[in-house]
Amino acid sequence: MVRMQVTVDCKSGLHLRPATAMCTEAQKYESTVRMLYEGKSANAKSVLSVLACGVGDGGVVEFTAEGPDEEKALKSVVRVLLASLKPGQESGGTLPPA
Repeated sequence: MVRMQVTVDCKSGLHLRPATAMCTEAQKYESTVRMLYEGKSANAKSVLSVLACGVGDGGVVEFTAEGPDEEKALKSVVRVLLASLKPGQESGGTLPPA
């Protein structure tokens, strides 16, 4: 199992657009990816599960991944999330290199 902490730096918190981007990326991997926030746990492959955590601006989220491609899954999911939280990503754009 691998773990990583991320701070959500977005005035709107972890809202629908970045949650959708993150979950879509997580679904590409065989590993189980989970998101933990203030005692709540979410399946990072489920948008509704992620949104139910109610992560606000400045929230510190821990991600875990477990499975055959866990390291790649975790890095990729976090990369997509961070890129989607940046201003100007509303209409798409390019992601930073993996």
